[in-house]
Amino acid sequence: MFPKSIPIPIPGGLHGPLPRFVEVAQKLSTETVDDVDAVIASEFARFSHIDLKGKSVAVGVGSRGIKAQPAVVHALLRELKAAGAVPFLFPAMGSHGGGNAAGQEAVLAEYGYTEAAFGVPVKASMEVVEVGKVADGTPVYCDAIAHAADYIIPVNRVKPHTSFRAKHESGLAKMLAIGVSKHAGAAAMHFHGMQNFHYLIPQAAQVSLDNTNVLFGVGIVENSLESIRHVELVAPADFLERDAALLELAKASIPQLLFREIDVLIVDQIGKNISGSGMDPNVTGRAGSGLPGFDKGLKIKRIVIRDLTDKTQGNATGLGTGDVTTQRMVRKVDWTKTYVNMVTAGVLNGARLPIVADTDRDAVGIAIRGCPGVESSQARIVRIPNTLELTHIWVSETMMADIEADPRLEIKSAPFELKFDAENALQGTL
Repeated sequence: MFPKSIPIPIPGGLHGPLPRFVEVAQKLSTETVDDVDAVIASEFARFSHIDLKGKSVAVGVGSRGIKAQPAVVHALLRELKAAGAVPFLFPAMGSHGGGNAAGQEAVLAEYGYTEAAFGVPVKASMEVVEVGKVADGTPVYCDAIAHAADYIIPVNRVKPHTSFRAKHESGLAKMLAIGVSKHAGAAAMHFHGMQNFHYLIPQAAQVSLDNTNVLFGVGIVENSLESIRHVELVAPADFLERDAALLELAKASIPQLLFREIDVLIVDQIGKNISGSGMDPNVTGRAGSGLPGFDKGLKIKRIVIRDLTDKTQGNATGLGTGDVTTQRMVRKVDWTKTYVNMVTAGVLNGARLPIVADTDRDAVGIAIRGCPGVESSQARIVRIPNTLELTHIWVSETMMADIEADPRLEIKSAPFELKFDAENALQGTL
């Protein structure tokens, strides 16, 4: 049993004076698709030559909290029904949701993907069919229920991955190679390590395309506000080419912190609905995999993780890339879900336990203590809600010169003190 309190009696204590803060707006990419229904209808018309009357269509949805995806799925289902198809939803999320059907269905329900909400059945199973092998003999699988349907449509956001760099990262190719292939496929791919995903993912995706009835894929690119910047329906013949092109667009659209050096980054929440790694290393520069390619010039000395999102359902993937966390956070962790995810991915560092502070105030103090030569009152501190929502953040006055030098940063408040309640929990929301 983890102790309910861990005293840290050190000279001077943990609660040194903190700098004042200001609310700052970051001006990031905000290009937006105004009418999702119209775009999906127009894109769907490109496939009107395919007779879908009476055809069953398996629409694969993943485990990520893609804010604008429900609108896309609603529009897609509307077009499929109008064409006479009989669509249903299925979880396309590899080993997530605890690696079992009930858990994966629960993940979809947490994001609102239910029969009541979408008007089509949700069919969850961990059974798979082997559909072929890549060049090195690694098997490629497909969800058995989806495989039995007349057509499959994977729906996914395309974005830089949180553990590796390649021509194909998070997107349509990976959705086929790992998401649609369930736990068996995820384990088969991850067995070789993410350092080999640069060839495994496109090869596995091509095997799947060659041996299953993929109607098309739906690729979504978000802007920094989590709205849709671009969405398109991708034909099987164009799958790999368009997946790579959409990744380049996504790289120019992801949120970021517009600073060069931060002593302490306070992250209010991590979770699988925020990032596949809990908190996005494309923002923090810290990849649990240890693979290169995430250094964008921002140096963060210490990271405090305050809490888990509700939608992550206890999955604390990425906790190990922080330096300090809280008792509140640790008591919400479902270690089985976390370990299944991390062991399957082979990224054991992501499940390690940082220093556990009794309170938020202690956590901030410990993190500052972990910055040699930094006085508490002079610490460069940034507070963010999570690594997905970065348009409004709190920044310490000690970073005022950085703010004033960057036209993309705008001060939105008068200086204020951080407030903690009677139990030393950090107050205020971003």
